[in-house]
Amino acid sequence: MGRLAKRAVILALVLVLPLALAACFGSDGDRPSLMEGTQAGGPQPFPDNFRSDTLALMRAYLNNPVGVREATMADPVLREIGGRQFYVACLHFTPRETDGSYKGMRERAAVFVNGRGDRIVDRAGELCAGAVYAPFPELEKMAR
Repeated sequence: MGRLAKRAVILALVLVLPLALAACFGSDGDRPSLMEGTQAGGPQPFPDNFRSDTLALMRAYLNNPVGVREATMADPVLREIGGRQFYVACLHFTPRETDGSYKGMRERAAVFVNGRGDRIVDRAGELCAGAVYAPFPELEKMAR
């Protein structure tokens, strides 16, 4: 392959790759959720695998899951979201910023539907009121 052809391929990858990644990692607002469907009706079962489900959600949620500090998590409790009861586990953590620095503590909530992790909620203040946190070292040990 000639030098010009290699550069054209590299340029195409540089331009197309961000679009492909954006399609894969779209905002939560675009993601279908069990919370909005009829599957979420009725009493919710306790999420037995809430720790591993939360790790999987956070791995997808964080831009850089490496280097999280001061991670704590509250056990799931039933909270009302959109007029229905769902289990919610609250998180406190300090993520590493893109420049390698640490700015401030973040509070997020993991929502569980039918016993499985469904999504991470950014504005968790009301959902996490009165939560009792315990260390969550697994979140600090995440890798890419």
